[in-house]
Formats: sequence, C-alpha cells, structure tokens
Amino acid sequence: MDLILLTLGILLLIVGTLDFFWTALWVDGGAGPLTRRLANALWKSLRKISGDRPQMLSFSGPLILSLTLLSWIFFLWLGWTLIFLSDPNSLAGSQNNEYANWSDKLYYTGYLVFTLGNGDFKPTNAIWQTATVLATGSGMLFITLAVTYLLSVLNAVTLKRSFAESVTGIGGNGGEIVKNAWNGTDFHDINLVLNTYATQISTLCAQHKAYPILHYYQTSNAKEALSVAFVIFDEALTIFQHGIPEGFQPNKLLLKESRSSIDSFLDTINPTYVSPSKNPPSALELESLRKAGLPVVSNEKFALAVGGLKGRRQKLLGIIEANARQWPAEKKSQ
Repeated sequence: MDLILLTLGILLLIVGTLDFFWTALWVDGGAGPLTRRLANALWKSLRKISGDRPQMLSFSGPLILSLTLLSWIFFLWLGWTLIFLSDPNSLAGSQNNEYANWSDKLYYTGYLVFTLGNGDFKPTNAIWQTATVLATGSGMLFITLAVTYLLSVLNAVTLKRSFAESVTGIGGNGGEIVKNAWNGTDFHDINLVLNTYATQISTLCAQHKAYPILHYYQTSNAKEALSVAFVIFDEALTIFQHGIPEGFQPNKLLLKESRSSIDSFLDTINPTYVSPSKNPPSALELESLRKAGLPVVSNEKFALAVGGLKGRRQKLLGIIEANARQWPAEKKSQ
C-alpha cells in the first residue's frame, strides 16, 4: 500500500468536507477558507476583465457558485480516487477479475460519488467494500446538501432583488422617497413600508451570514441592485430622523428598527467583503424638499447631523464601490 497516496487522499477529503460543511451548514461561520479565497479571486478577476460593466458582472454570482460546487466535487472525487489508488489491488473487474488501473479507479470513484453504482468493478476485500460504502454515502450527502444550498441561495437572491426593486420603485434617492411619502399633512403613510422593509432587511442580513456567496450576485439592472437600495433607504431614514421636525416624522420606533436593521447588515458585510470608502459621498440636502413645501429643519442643523454620520455614509459608499455601482445622489433643485 502507498501511504503517501492514502494520506494525500484522506487530507483532500478532510479539507474539502470541512470547507463544504463550513460554507453550507455553519450559519455564523461565513464561507469556508477555500470557498472564500476562490470567490474573492474570481470576483477581483471578473471586475478587472469586465471593466466593472454591470452586464458582465451579472454573471459573477452564477459563475462563482458553479465553480464552488465543482471545487467541492473535485476534492471529493480526487480524494477517494487517491485512496483507492493507494492499493494496486483494491479493485477488480466484475467480469474478468483483472485488477483495475488508475483510469478505472477514477471512473469507479466517479460512479460512487455521483451515486450511480459500482460500474464494472468491485472491491476486492472487506476494507475496500467499507471504503466503497463510505464513498457512496459521502456522495449522497454532498448531492443532497448541495442541492439544498443551491435552492436556498437562489431564493435569497430573489428576495434581495425584490427588496431592491421595491425601494427604488418608491424613489431614486432618499429625497424622492421622503417627498413621495408626504401626504400633505404628515408621513404616517410610510409606517407600514418601514415595518416591512425592516423585516426584509433582517432576513437579508441572516441570509448573507448563512450564504456569503450572495455578496457576489450582481444584476445588470440598477433598480435591482441591493447596494443602491440600501443607500437610498438609509438616506431617506437620515432625512426622516434629522431633516424633518419631530411633529411630522413617521413612527419613531419604526425608524429606529429600520436603522438598526441596516446597522446589522453593515456589521455583517463590511469586515470581510468591503471596507469604508476613503472618499466622502455626495452631499445630502433639503432644498428640493423645502421648495416642494415639505416641513424641514434648517440647513445648518441638518448639516451638523449629517456630519455626524460621515463614517456610516462612507461604509455605505464602500459597499457601492465594492459592487461597482454609482452613489444615488440627490437631484439638484432648479
């Protein structure tokens, strides 16, 4: 028996299995070490090759997910192949009883991993019969969990795009959302929307923790871009909280809940995938709202409050830059 091949095969199985379980099952662990490095390398390469064109970056999520699944298959298949190769007499033909060569064992382990059966070969003793059972079991477990993981990721992608489209449908920037929420007397009509958005953001936060690959799912449509929607919604919250007098504001508890949900998302995404931008975002102003007849605070008071949110806004700009998007600036009043 070749102990080097046996040891190498076992190590590949351990590394691949740990990375798979880390990524697919450990909700708070983020992506596994191999998956994280593969995804980051592919994302950086795609950005460089595409020149940050959204149409090309929209392929990043499916491509990274596909290659991640293939890498797990590679470790599983190659690991078991090396284990069977460690013994020249581990397998024999079902018909002629001749010992299998390396290509036969590659074929045999592929059959096992994909749960297709034993092919045209059979294990020669109890040790390799046990190995065959373990290989088949690992393949069945991988396929079951991989399909579950895939469906969960696709469902999460649908939710993030649905949320983004809902936000951008109300307004193309924070000021527009505030203006559209004004009913002529107050902003109470926005309360139900705030409650819904806070719940959806909390769900998205949990999903991004469980499925880190969601960070790489881009869209060619800016209205479905989650990073843009977060900026628009957070800027609207800033205006509601600091730019509107207290007597006219939406429900304060809902404003706080919405802000807290975005805080949780920023804590989830920033340390690993993006960093705060070194550049200041576009200025946030109230003139367009004032000219539209909405009740707003003085420019000086608002500028002071927005200045205290500089770090937060730079985090949001960091997400925008990391996703190759443009900051949704306020439209200048005429």
